[in-house]
Amino acid sequence: MTAEIHHSPSGKLDRKGFEQLFRQYFPPLMAFAKKILTDEDDAREVVHRVFINLWEKRDEIDATTSLRSYLFTSVHNRSLNMVRDRKKFSSEEMPDVAGEVDVGAQIEAMELEEKIREAITALPEKCRQVFELNRFEGLKYSEIAAQLNISIKTVENQMSRALRILREKLLKYLTLLLWLVLYALN
Repeated sequence: MTAEIHHSPSGKLDRKGFEQLFRQYFPPLMAFAKKILTDEDDAREVVHRVFINLWEKRDEIDATTSLRSYLFTSVHNRSLNMVRDRKKFSSEEMPDVAGEVDVGAQIEAMELEEKIREAITALPEKCRQVFELNRFEGLKYSEIAAQLNISIKTVENQMSRALRILREKLLKYLTLLLWLVLYALN
């Protein structure tokens, strides 16, 4: 969901563009900060501070460039600073956040997750229903057939069709997916 952000003719971030950025990135930034801080209120405070800082520096920022990386890096750094400053954990309990969280990998994982969600949403309705019932709800083909009042063969065909469509749409992300899986295993 990398929609073009509205900006003034001079390329600076205007009020409408800022509101658009806030609506688009607040939820994923909250989730990202919460992974580091584990506390929703702390995460909200960090994300709000990042957006306040962005608004205060709007004249210095070129809104025609991608602000996603800037936002995630800022949330990451402020979250780590909050962990350090508040000394919430004893030295034995302090997670090695800097070593465990790779901002680039987190951003890429979120982008990939978004692309997968978009591809699933774009599936034809029957394909999507069958796919979601099987993959997300764990239903067997016979259970899906009974629930949707269709034959097992139709379920098999719809599932094959869904997988083929998803494979085609997500092929260019295969390298990224493999990298993320290998990164997670290390």
